[in-house]
Amino acid sequence: MHPLAEELNRVLDGTVAGDLMSDLGRRLYFPKGIVAQSAEAKKLARRINATIGLATRAGKPMFLESIRGQIDKLEPDEAFPYAPTQGIEALRELWKKELARKNPDLALKSFSMPLVVPGLTAGISILADLFAGPGVPLVLPDLHWDNYPLVFETRREARLVTFPLYAAGGGFNVAGMTEALAAAGGGRVILLLNFPNNPTGYSPTTAEAGAIVAAVAAAARSGTRILVVCDDAYFGLFYEPETFPQSLFARFCDLDEHVLAAKVDGSTKEDLTWGFRTGFITLGAKGLGEPHYEALTRKLMGAVRSTVSNSSVLAQNLVLRAVRSPTYAREKREAYETLRERYVKVKAILAARPRDLLQPLPFNSGYFMSFRLLKGKAEDLRRELLSQDAVGTIAIDTAVLRVAFSSVDLGDLEALFEMVYAAAARVAARG
Repeated sequence: MHPLAEELNRVLDGTVAGDLMSDLGRRLYFPKGIVAQSAEAKKLARRINATIGLATRAGKPMFLESIRGQIDKLEPDEAFPYAPTQGIEALRELWKKELARKNPDLALKSFSMPLVVPGLTAGISILADLFAGPGVPLVLPDLHWDNYPLVFETRREARLVTFPLYAAGGGFNVAGMTEALAAAGGGRVILLLNFPNNPTGYSPTTAEAGAIVAAVAAAARSGTRILVVCDDAYFGLFYEPETFPQSLFARFCDLDEHVLAAKVDGSTKEDLTWGFRTGFITLGAKGLGEPHYEALTRKLMGAVRSTVSNSSVLAQNLVLRAVRSPTYAREKREAYETLRERYVKVKAILAARPRDLLQPLPFNSGYFMSFRLLKGKAEDLRRELLSQDAVGTIAIDTAVLRVAFSSVDLGDLEALFEMVYAAAARVAARG
């Protein structure tokens, strides 16, 4: 059991609440991770808050006008009724068309109609409900979103099998992933891939993507049944020409009869609608047809119905109207260029810095970059920045610090990294 859960249980032991707690209730805890550290930074990071996965401009959330401009135009039946459990049909159909447009490798391939879920976290959790359980191995990189262990390990008692995200040369560690798949054993495994990666901002190159798919195909041919979950929360934010520009779901969904691919995505980051909680689950596998997808959809609907009932009808209709808007594509491109400009600036700043204290980990996409500390601890550096500079960052583990350049204006980036390096020197000097 996680030490944080044990700490909470000790507080409750001997009370009626403690006596009534279920096994899951006793296992649950709130991580001292990204959300907790972001909450602390919200109070203290008065100068720069580079903690949360949010794109901001001048301290305010960025948005698409094609969404904001529709808020007061919704008809009553677009805002107030219950939504269908599976989501608004027109939105599901449009999102499926968008998937094929954004991922050309999906052309002529069979995959399910996307099902609407209240955010990507819900999508991940629902897949865990359907496919994870005690002892089922979950293979994922060592640098991953802190919610994955809570969803799979704490809630479903799956067994986490991690591998180093980076190979010795700095790219994606295909060999490590292959070894982890083999080590998981047991004839079934869940592989979770999150690109662009949170916390590192790394996505595979086109060559690495091909190697990842080949490794999964080889594991499937050996008889292992594999659920590949593609967490595409930051999909589309690829900044380098050699980066694979599609979701790996497009390659996995018809790869092998032993591979079931699941794509979890949504408007959250793609359309700058973080609070809308509008996500999608899409499934695909070689050999599956419409009856199979219908049965899986009914299973997913059962998971939604028995937990959150349905997703926000208002949010779904706003997304639907936005995607249909003639200005939608242009607005998204403008938002992308804003983030890419910040990325290019960060790359230039880091290239001019020494690497005796902080080693920037490879990044080429998304909202984030991360440092590996060569001296000192990440939590000490985080607290130093927060207390001395009023700057918020995230300590991922003992040696990795995450910086969200998505929430820092271009003109503030130089000052931000100046303070990060200066604070790292102070922490290192104290030993």
